[in-house]
Amino acid sequence: MKAGLSIVVPLYNEANGLARLHAQLADVARKLAAARDLSVEVVYVDDGSRDGTLQIARALPAAALDVQVLALSRNFGKEAALAAGLDHAARAAVLFMDGDGQHPPALIETLVAHWLDGGYDVVYTAKAHRENESALRRLGSKTFYALLNWGARQRIPEDAGDFRLLSPRAALALRQMPERNRFFKGLASWIGFRQIRVDYEPAERLHGATAFGWASLLGLSIEGLTSFSVAPLRLASLLGVLLAFSALLFGVSMLFEVVVYGVAVPGYPSVVVGLMVLGGVQLIMIGVLGEYVGKILSEQKARPIYFIAEHSVKAAEDETGATRTAAE
Repeated sequence: MKAGLSIVVPLYNEANGLARLHAQLADVARKLAAARDLSVEVVYVDDGSRDGTLQIARALPAAALDVQVLALSRNFGKEAALAAGLDHAARAAVLFMDGDGQHPPALIETLVAHWLDGGYDVVYTAKAHRENESALRRLGSKTFYALLNWGARQRIPEDAGDFRLLSPRAALALRQMPERNRFFKGLASWIGFRQIRVDYEPAERLHGATAFGWASLLGLSIEGLTSFSVAPLRLASLLGVLLAFSALLFGVSMLFEVVVYGVAVPGYPSVVVGLMVLGGVQLIMIGVLGEYVGKILSEQKARPIYFIAEHSVKAAEDETGATRTAAE
């Protein structure tokens, strides 16, 4: 493993803004080479894009930094793309960032400074504020992190994103995590070491709109909770206790009315409501258990997280622009 920094960028339909992002990363690489004599490479992971992202990535010049292009055999999801980039990073330290331009490349120098000058192993970024988001989305985010960190020994910082830098030993530790149902934010926090937060203002997207709508965010939240926390199981248990206690109080109140006032409680409505409540809670608990059983089954099958359809490497010192391509 060479000394230096690998920048891992997962891509999905980012053809329109990729050339501009690459130029910005090349400028950062030149500054890091001049100021810190730091060797830099970028690892683009095409996660089954449907536009011309892969073709543009292949043609990007290796000016000031080495360029790796990984093409996954299909769309495996962002977590798999991050894992692929980590596995193929050729430098000791690894930095992860999105390909839509909202993670400002200019901030990379700050993250590197915290690593090299401050001695931090994990330098993660977080949005400085969520004022531009709806109240419902902010509430959903707070609820998610509250559940995720409920009873957790290692808390995951609220609003932390995937834009973060890992020192060589932190990157090595993350590579040793064998699970297939991965939640990158959680894993990067769980490994420990010295960590520091850097707040930033997200830049405007280079093009288009985010692919993460409410349905995608809900799915990602469920995936994160069930992959990295037992909070849903604890919540289901507490809900069962609450219902049992409520049923006990209801039974005592009915008995009191019959004995003291001689009032017979109507049976049919109370029975129907009770059955509906209990049935709904049971279905919720079965669903929660099903999510965890599905995760266990996935881990037991031990299928690969991703497959590489194409892998090209372009070295910065290669003035001819030739590439080495290996199909995997």
